[in-house]
Amino acid sequence: MAGFFKSLLQRFTKPDIDWDELEAALITGDLGPKLSMQIVDDLKAQSRKLHGADIVQVAREHIRKILPEKAAALTPFEGKPKVVLVIGVNGTGKTTSTAKLAHLLHQSGKTVVLAAADTFRAAAVEQLEVWSQRLNIPMVKGPPNGDPASVCFEAYDLASRTQADFLLCDTAGRLHNKHNLMEELKKIHRILGRKDSTSPHEVLLVVDATTGANALQQAREFNKIIPLTGVIVTKLDGSGKGGILVTIQQELGVPTRYIGLGEKVEEFQPFNSQRFVEELL
Repeated sequence: MAGFFKSLLQRFTKPDIDWDELEAALITGDLGPKLSMQIVDDLKAQSRKLHGADIVQVAREHIRKILPEKAAALTPFEGKPKVVLVIGVNGTGKTTSTAKLAHLLHQSGKTVVLAAADTFRAAAVEQLEVWSQRLNIPMVKGPPNGDPASVCFEAYDLASRTQADFLLCDTAGRLHNKHNLMEELKKIHRILGRKDSTSPHEVLLVVDATTGANALQQAREFNKIIPLTGVIVTKLDGSGKGGILVTIQQELGVPTRYIGLGEKVEEFQPFNSQRFVEELL
């Protein structure tokens, strides 16, 4: 047991629980006001002396009800590439997560093409290029500050020609304002639609677990721009801040699909809700 549940056990050792303190502790763990109140109400309804272990048990039960038992895997199509947009603000580990996801798919025997569509950030293109060379996965890039949609368009051509299973597009994290970012994502959506009217087939938002409520706000905003099919949660290293993925699932109905547990390429895996509840939260 790590992180959040461990801190609950340490703080609430006596049977006379301060309910306001407990609710604050649950919210601090990024479970959000709604779920925190549900857990507190459930505990209050139990007419017996409660200890930390009871709190943990009830919290776990509520979290298990919210999280899907199994994260949906990325499965390829027959005869065309599956297009995955990876989106998120700068600093969340978006480009690294794109590369790690490519590696995971590659390791499972799938073929992948990368599109370095974060053209406004030279460091992102260079970073993805280093990963592509290291992992031996083809990548398409454009000129600095070039059109991200055209990079995705060219990358789709390459993925289609080479019969790749997946096209992963690393998109811009932030333009000078939200309107520009929205328009850029819409344009990528529109241009890819010329190749395949059903694409993008997956839209994965990368959020940093340590940013808590900010991650929820980012999920809300991006979900308005382009409906999300999943979340990648990074920096989920047992610090006890992983509750935000529960809140995103409860509020927006967007499941966590992958988690990043560290810097290494291997420290990235499909989300397992059972393991998360038992070990990481």
